[in-house]
This record gives sequence, C-alpha cells and structure tokens, in this order.
Amino acid sequence: MTAAHPSAPAAQPAAAPSAPASTAKLWGGRFSEGTDALVEAFSESVSFDQRLWRQDIAGSTAHARMLGKVGVLKADDVEAIVAGLASIRAEIEAGRFEWQLALEDVHMNIESRLTALIGDAGKRLHTARSRNDQVATDIRLYVRDAIDELVAVIEELAEALLDLAEREADSIMPGFTHMQVAQPVTFGHHMLAWREQVLRDRARLLDARRRTNVLPLGSAALAGTVYPIDRPFVAEQLGFDSVSENSLDAVSDRDFAIEFVAACAMTMLHLSRWSEELILWCTPMFGFVKLPDRYCTGSSIMPQKKNPDVPELVRGKTGRVVGDLNTLLVLMKGQPLAYNRDNQEDKPPIFDAHDTVSASLRLFAAMLPSVEVQRATCRAAAFKGYSTATDLADYLVKKGLPFRDAHHAVGSAVGHAVAKGCDLSELSLEELRGFSPLITADVFEVLTLDGSVNARNHWGGTAPAQVRAAIARARARR
Repeated sequence: MTAAHPSAPAAQPAAAPSAPASTAKLWGGRFSEGTDALVEAFSESVSFDQRLWRQDIAGSTAHARMLGKVGVLKADDVEAIVAGLASIRAEIEAGRFEWQLALEDVHMNIESRLTALIGDAGKRLHTARSRNDQVATDIRLYVRDAIDELVAVIEELAEALLDLAEREADSIMPGFTHMQVAQPVTFGHHMLAWREQVLRDRARLLDARRRTNVLPLGSAALAGTVYPIDRPFVAEQLGFDSVSENSLDAVSDRDFAIEFVAACAMTMLHLSRWSEELILWCTPMFGFVKLPDRYCTGSSIMPQKKNPDVPELVRGKTGRVVGDLNTLLVLMKGQPLAYNRDNQEDKPPIFDAHDTVSASLRLFAAMLPSVEVQRATCRAAAFKGYSTATDLADYLVKKGLPFRDAHHAVGSAVGHAVAKGCDLSELSLEELRGFSPLITADVFEVLTLDGSVNARNHWGGTAPAQVRAAIARARARR
C-alpha cells in the first residue's frame, strides 16, 4: 500500500446510509424516490474525498466571509458559519466526525454537519456556489499544498546529493554508455547528475503551481452566479494569485491536475533510474556501494541475503504513478464542457501520485547520506574496459593527427591490448609507438584514471575541481 500523506487524517469508517429517502439528500427536492442502494454505494466518493476536508473548510470559510462582505449574508450568519466550520475542523482532527456514505461526498458531509450545529445559517452557506466550483477549488488547494510539500522534500534531497557529491568528489568510478564501460568519471559528478534531474522536477512542479493557483470559486455550476460576489476577495483569502476568466472552463478544467501528476510521474521516473543504478551497484558483481541495513530486508529462506527493497519498491511504484497519469488523461479525453460526474474519479490518482512520490522522495533523502561508497572497488572497475582510450585519441589529435585517424590507431591499440589481456597503460612505449610514431613517453600521463578525470577540467566536467566548483555554485544560489 502507498504511504499516507503526513497531513492526511486517518480515514474514519463511513456509516451506512441512515435515511435513503429523497428528503435526506441536500439536493433531493426534485426527486420522488430514494437513491437505489447499489447506486448509493457505486456513486459515493466520501470514502476517498474526505481527504479534502481541510481545503473544503478553508474554501467555505472564505466564501462565507465574502458573502457577508457583499451583503448576501448577515453578519450573524457569517459568524455562525465560521464558528461552526471551526468546530467541524476540531471534530475531524480529534477523530470524532462521522462520515456518512449517504451524504455522498466531503462537501455534503461538512455542510450537513454544519446545519446540524448552527441551523438555517448552515443552509445559507451554499448561496452563490455549486459543488462544481467548490470541488474545483478544493482540488486546486490540495494540489497547491502537495506541490509545496514535494518541493520542500526535493530541496532536502538535493542538499543530500550535494553533501554526497562533495564527500566523493575525488572518488573515481566507471562511466557507462550502453551499460558498457565508457570513460572514467567521479562519483561526485554522478551524484550531481542525479541532482540535475531532481532540480528539473522541482522546476516542473513550481511551473505547474502557477497554473494551479487560479481561483475557480464563483463560477458556480457552469455559468457564474446572479449574486454580487467579490472573487478577488476570496482569492486573497485563500492565497490564489488570480481568478479564472471563464466559468465554463473553470469548473471542468483538470489540466492542472494532469500537469501535477505528470510532474510526479517524471520525478518517479528519475527515482526509478537511480534505483536501478543502486540495485546494480550494491550487487557483488559491481560492489560499488553498500546500503544501510535499515533500508534493506532479508530472505525468508536464504540467510545470507541483503535485499535492496527500498530501491526495488521505488522502481515498482513508478509504474503506478505512470498509471495515475494515464488514468487522468483517459478520464478527461472524451468529456464535453462543462462538469461531468466522471470527474469524481480524478481524486484517487491525484492522491496516489502525491503519496507515492512523497514517500519515495523522503526515503531517498533519508537513505543517501548513509550510502557507503566502495572507492577501491569503483576505481578498479574504472580501470577495466579501456576507459582511457578516448584520452589516447585526444592525445594524438593534440599531436596533430586527424581525429578519425587517431580513432583508428587507438582502436588498433585496444585490439592489441585485448589480445594480450592487459590495459592500454600496461603496453610498453615501443608497442604504443607501433600504432603511431607521434606517441612519446608523456603518453602515460594521460592513460591514468586520475589524469583522465582531471583533464576534463571545464564547467560541467567530471574533474574533482569542477565538481567542487559546481557544489560551491549550488550552495551560493541557496
């Protein structure tokens, strides 16, 4: 199961419908018979959308204050509504609130309880709004809060990567292309590559936040309202940057939710790639890192096993977040304007994506500082696979040989070394000169691992000096 969001209340068991008659519904005036029990169970959403209670109470409080400000509600009614909503907040926080399936959703549950607490004033709260713009507001508030939380965790993770990069700035490991040894890099450089990925995730979330932070409340069902509402006042109360320009679009738009879950899916994609590397690196065949025991598990039958379950689970949970994104895309693809009941199903994938990404980011931020890099093993692995061959080609180019000719000469030298079962650096000067007379004794300076990484001493390069410079720049920007 996905870890619950830290701010989410424990779900309370929903009571069975107590009164199926149409009079029990807040919208039941037009109906002559009660909702079928199968429909009741099939169409309820309070089992999952109760999670929006904080946002719903905040939106209702701001709406009531606005109605009082413009003279639609009397001051006494506003005072009673605000106090009643505060009481409901306290009941939910204390776990005393009774969620009822018969009341369908979080909105009706809270409004029904409010009316029970304060009487007719509670019935006046829904003036000048619809559940359509109410839920659109609640979800935007939720997504905005979720983005702020995830950005904070990403920043914590980015800091952990900086610390690890600094610790391993001089540690040499093989860099790979096609999962074949390519060129030597530093472990610190590799950690900074991870950091670049997660910083793009942060930027995507913040960019999505701008389009999320638009107030739909006041759009009512789809056409707006006849009441003299003050939407900028509500926006200010709730911290929205602006108000929506079109009521039809405002109640039916879920682009912001799709963007949010898309950003979550991209973040999980990155964490999954990291997980794949960690899983490989901690196998005996690689032996590049050791994960802390507290982030691993054992086998029920093989006593020697230490399984990297956290990275494996993150890799696996990535699929469900990609699925959450697909769910939202398919959910919206066939909907005409404006609101449709299909949109009840937008919340589970939003919640699941948020929970999964939050838990995964937190685990990585906590685990990475304790990862033990096996420096000698990493260095020995970098020595394999002729990782300095490109350095030899560059050496010949600097001596005046065209690159393609240098590439051919070094390829021949590698073939000779493979046949001998040795590294390029272990060939004699006479052997190397057999592939190009331009090679002199200084060639051995460029065939070392340290010489290779230190030679890439430019902005963005893998040289330890550049890794430290990148870290310094990153810390200066904080």
